[in-house]
Amino acid sequence: MSSVSSVSSVSSESSASALPSGASVPPGAPGGPGEPSAARRRTAWAEGVDRLRAAATTEPGRLRAIGAVLALLLLVFGAATAWQVTDRSRAADDVVLRSQPLTADAASIYRSLADADTTAAGGFLAGGTESPATRARYEQDLATASRLLVKAAAQARVPGPEGRAADPTGTQIARLNTLLPRYTGLIETARTNNRQGLPLGGAYLRYANERMRTELLPAARELYDAERQRLAADVQRATARPWWALAAGAPALAALVWAQRRHHRRTNRVFNHGLLAATAASVAMLLWLVAAHVVARAGLTAADAHGARSLQVLNTARIDALRARADENLTLVARGAVLTADQKDFYEVDFQAKMGRLAGPADGPGPVGGAGELGRALVSAGDETGRGPVRDAVAALGQWRARHAAARAADDRGDYHRALAQVIGGDGSTGASFDRVDTGLERALVHEQARFRSAADRGRAAFGLLAAGAGVLAVVAAVAAVLGIGRRLSEYR
Repeated sequence: MSSVSSVSSVSSESSASALPSGASVPPGAPGGPGEPSAARRRTAWAEGVDRLRAAATTEPGRLRAIGAVLALLLLVFGAATAWQVTDRSRAADDVVLRSQPLTADAASIYRSLADADTTAAGGFLAGGTESPATRARYEQDLATASRLLVKAAAQARVPGPEGRAADPTGTQIARLNTLLPRYTGLIETARTNNRQGLPLGGAYLRYANERMRTELLPAARELYDAERQRLAADVQRATARPWWALAAGAPALAALVWAQRRHHRRTNRVFNHGLLAATAASVAMLLWLVAAHVVARAGLTAADAHGARSLQVLNTARIDALRARADENLTLVARGAVLTADQKDFYEVDFQAKMGRLAGPADGPGPVGGAGELGRALVSAGDETGRGPVRDAVAALGQWRARHAAARAADDRGDYHRALAQVIGGDGSTGASFDRVDTGLERALVHEQARFRSAADRGRAAFGLLAAGAGVLAVVAAVAAVLGIGRRLSEYR
């Protein structure tokens, strides 16, 4: 033992004596302080990068990288397609199931209010002999407007007590809900006074009509316009081009073509079955996307261009006809009590203005001037079935104007009872002509509504199972690409 210790001591001393004067043993060197058990290790990230770099210099490594990139591009293509198709499909559903029905309801609210005002004026002219049918029509108009306001309110954000923001739809619904009870109260007061033979009834009726024309109908019009804008926005969203999906599909297909050309150059084989299947699935997905978009865009654009715009013209024409009828009745109720600035009968002037909008200028081209609302309705109608009712309305409008002129002539001569009979009488009255105009426009509206729904349904159906199909095709393409690359890798084993 003493001998071994002597040897170790000698060795240490000799090693120490071999170092230069003032030098110390470096850390980690044999015999130095802090000597580790092994060399310092590299990080896992650095080792992984080195392995990838080394693998990239070999053909199997390159093939694995190509397979991973192809699978990623194909899955991104499928995800982008499914996302954009889902968004457009939901917008198309909104067009058919929400926006357009709400637009039709808003138009019905507008029409019901105008018809209630017209019916109330007609019933007032009949005095104590107001028919049960007239009373029932007035009450039905109010019930329809109230019911549709409740339905529209369920889809709108009405201003809350905390002052939260409200959309235009909610604002106008709240306004109509406040104004409608006031209007009906005025009408009932006018009817009560009229039955008692008190002239105050006419003043209440005129005041109620003023509230209708200056408050209720403008609010109903703004509600209708807000719903039409929502419909137009949904149509635009449903027909937007799927740029993100197309942008994702182009590099995926380009990468597949490049991979197959590389395979052909290196192996002199014409096809790789896996890559060929991936290309076929990708092309099928792209063609399906483009075809569905073209069909959907055509259907929804046709529904908007023909159905929605035709409905807008017809609704406007019908409401103007109703308001013209109310003016005609109020001309006999007021009997010159309400004048314009140039001392003309206010209601007669308003009647002629609305009839001018319906018929257009007398010297214009085409039927009833062509530039009027009925002329535009004829142009926008898509087929003869839709044009037929409008032509009936055009003929009835000409008859209405001629009968109205005769009634005004009788009233101007002081023959009030004859004028009254020509306005609210039987088959030869202006009321009968108005009914023909209103019936023709209603038939045209029903037809155009059906055309809109048919075209929009065709557009909506084009998206069909495309979102799910795109996901399936993307997975199939990615798997096929990986299998095709795997077939080449197996040749190196």
